[in-house]
Amino acid sequence: MKLHRNARLSVKGRELLIDRVQKAGWSLTQAAEAAGVSDRTARKWLVRYRMEGPEGLLDRSSAPSVVANRTDERRIEVIAALRRLRMTGAEIAECLKMPVSTVSGILTRIGLGKLGRIGLEPAQRYERARPGELLHIDVKKLGRIHEGAGHRFIGHPGQRRAAGSRTDAHGHRRNLVGWEYVHIAIDDATRLAYVEVLPDEKATTAVGFLSRAVSHYAAYGITIERLLTDNGSAYRSAIHSIACRMIGIRHLRTRPYRPQTNGKAKRFIRTLLAGWAYGAIYRTSPERTAALAGWLDWYNTRRPHGALSHKPPIARLNELNNLLGSYS
Repeated sequence: MKLHRNARLSVKGRELLIDRVQKAGWSLTQAAEAAGVSDRTARKWLVRYRMEGPEGLLDRSSAPSVVANRTDERRIEVIAALRRLRMTGAEIAECLKMPVSTVSGILTRIGLGKLGRIGLEPAQRYERARPGELLHIDVKKLGRIHEGAGHRFIGHPGQRRAAGSRTDAHGHRRNLVGWEYVHIAIDDATRLAYVEVLPDEKATTAVGFLSRAVSHYAAYGITIERLLTDNGSAYRSAIHSIACRMIGIRHLRTRPYRPQTNGKAKRFIRTLLAGWAYGAIYRTSPERTAALAGWLDWYNTRRPHGALSHKPPIARLNELNNLLGSYS
């Protein structure tokens, strides 16, 4: 029960008032004065008690029982249906010729105020039981740093001195700054990560990164069984397929236009960018690359991970190794 913050009487106070009048023989004026309320208020609670008993001393809703301009239930159903089509409140209001404030209030009242995953299929979350059972690999493209910090810190790219350009063999003008490619690998069960900054994302580069990643995880006692990547040309190449067979890894690819399947890699990339790539101001690309090792060590050994009960990946690896070792 919610009482008005300025209410003189609680339920116990109302009961005391009734007892003084009904049992102690106090007059209504005396009981009202002792309770600090008016005669009218005391009479109201006395009448309610005589008509309804103890239930009459409880608070009642102050909302009107009939609202002349209340939105029709069928209109509310239409608003809900349009919301499930992922339309915004403003779009629904325009479609139905209604005030935006009215639509927003209705959406909040029926629990559809936040768009979230409304109208989308439910998220399918999974986590492998053994370290190495599934390895996620992905690539993130980062612009090289030219003339100090990038435009996130010093303004629009047009405000900086250009690095120049060249004409390639096909007659296309190419900027000389170019890109760096951050290849990432993350274990599904432990979230233990391995990252390298490489000059491109060609098939031979991807194969070399895979080989080094497998060796890195082997140093922790992890044997990679399956590999999950997107459908990039490097991962569809024959040389990558041969490399997976030689290493003894089963290669899985995500469904086209379905990056959610490789969601752990995508989420790690967001964390990587926020904490390392954009988490400090770097003067040069080599300086940014040099900072990667320290950040990655912190991520793997000290950073609390929300999906791991706020423990770092290395702690999860030790837990799983101890658990699996107990039943081996």
